[in-house]
Amino acid sequence: MTEREPRAARRGRPRQAEVARLAGVSQTTVSLVLGGNKQGIVIQEATRARVLEAARTLGYVPDPAARRLAAARNNLLGVFSFTATFPTAVEHSYYRFLVGVEQEAAARGYDLVLFTGSSSGGAGAGAPGALGRVRLADGCLLLGRHVPTEPLRRLVADGFPLVSIGRREEPEGLAWAGADYATASAEVVGHLAGLGHRRVLLVREDDDAPASADRQRGFLEGLAAAGLPGPDGTVVRTARPAAEIDAAWVRARHAEGVTAFVAEETDTGDAWRALTSAVARAGLRVPDEVSLALLGSPPADLSGRPEPTGFDIPRAELGAAAVRLLTDLLAEGERPSAGLVSCGFRPGVTVAPPPRPASP
Repeated sequence: MTEREPRAARRGRPRQAEVARLAGVSQTTVSLVLGGNKQGIVIQEATRARVLEAARTLGYVPDPAARRLAAARNNLLGVFSFTATFPTAVEHSYYRFLVGVEQEAAARGYDLVLFTGSSSGGAGAGAPGALGRVRLADGCLLLGRHVPTEPLRRLVADGFPLVSIGRREEPEGLAWAGADYATASAEVVGHLAGLGHRRVLLVREDDDAPASADRQRGFLEGLAAAGLPGPDGTVVRTARPAAEIDAAWVRARHAEGVTAFVAEETDTGDAWRALTSAVARAGLRVPDEVSLALLGSPPADLSGRPEPTGFDIPRAELGAAAVRLLTDLLAEGERPSAGLVSCGFRPGVTVAPPPRPASP
């Protein structure tokens, strides 16, 4: 009988157990790291790096059959909303995004699974493992102004397919579908300048959300293109609630020569509500004495009031564009090129030429 080859002398594909021994971790940890940690278990970055280095050193390659199983998809797209509850009310500013997402996903043969910032049992989207739950889906759309950067960076680094609805600067490598707020905001300012307004002021929330930054950039570009004063003193950042935007503040700015106020739209609508309320309490007539413009679509709960001049955000189109990006990412395995969706100018009825100075 031929003597068997000693076990130590055998050669073949390295196994996860060998990777675990070299990295000094459990085989379960190796399986999680090399499998993309679809369960969303919290793994220290140093541990993850040690496992990957051990796999490279040993030349570990996943078993082809196991890899085919791991590549199998469920035709599920996740939608993660960074809010306490999922915004499904018709009047919510996110609702139209979701309509576009649902319609495009259905057209492409995908079902949706919904996640919120309370998916961690109330601990919030930034809690360990909260965002990792999206790995239950094949890929995920992100919906919200404020996104916890670190857990998002880990998902991007792991190659999990993600697309943000709205432009994002961080983390690098994240795909997004966004609205061209800058061009639309500049167009609104140009419209005001064309009516004869020479002093225009922007009210925005005091945060660094890319959507707010884009609107401010477009506003300032519009001032510069029209030869209007700026940027010093033309942008007011207000905390929530915008208590400082009151009747006395509006009267003081109007006395200084401001004839048009512009507010950004956000999911809260706080800046626009504060501005319109303050103007009303100041006793100024719109648009006869002062003009108001909104950089975005008017809140649904303000229906019945005069339609504000501004621009409309194509929310359903943005949601559909994000789904197309995500499904392309799933099909091609590479980040598709992002693009900006144009916003349509809305004439409205809240702006008019500034009143002529009283004759001496």
